[in-house]
Amino acid sequence: MGQRLTELNERLIDFINDQHVFFVATAGKEGRVNLSPKGGDTFRVLSNNEVIWLNLTGSGNETAAHVLENERMTVMFCAFEGKPLILRLYGMAEVFHARDPEFSRYIDQFPEFPGTRQIFKLKLDLVQTSCGMSVPLFGFQDHRTDLNKWAEKQGPDGIKKYWEKKNQKSLDGRETKIFPD
Repeated sequence: MGQRLTELNERLIDFINDQHVFFVATAGKEGRVNLSPKGGDTFRVLSNNEVIWLNLTGSGNETAAHVLENERMTVMFCAFEGKPLILRLYGMAEVFHARDPEFSRYIDQFPEFPGTRQIFKLKLDLVQTSCGMSVPLFGFQDHRTDLNKWAEKQGPDGIKKYWEKKNQKSLDGRETKIFPD
């Protein structure tokens, strides 16, 4: 059954590296809670208590707005294949944009993606496992390519226009700071 740990161990790092999807949850001080599925080759374990993930352009930018106001973040992985397991990573997050020195420090850890938006770094203060015995089994087919194709078609200028229109404010009207002040 479930465990509470202060950091990731080798078995859990291997589990993370085998997953094709993860979920990110954040919330501002008040307002809506955001829960987003993420996929692709966008997650890295830096150490037993630190992870980063690459955020690609999407229809909203809730996570960035929330982290600027409330650094709490939870990342969840579920085993949809093989032995059942749910893994939750709790901690405090930071957001880095291409203009930030930290972004340059981490971006080379990921493949190049069109529409790259931010990097989030999560310092873990709790690692929790639970059984996952009721999570259904699914077979992985492939990563979707739709977002990459869309971003390539937009080009850098089109992505910037999209950010101006769709990514500057959260659903609750909070600033995302996608552009410098």
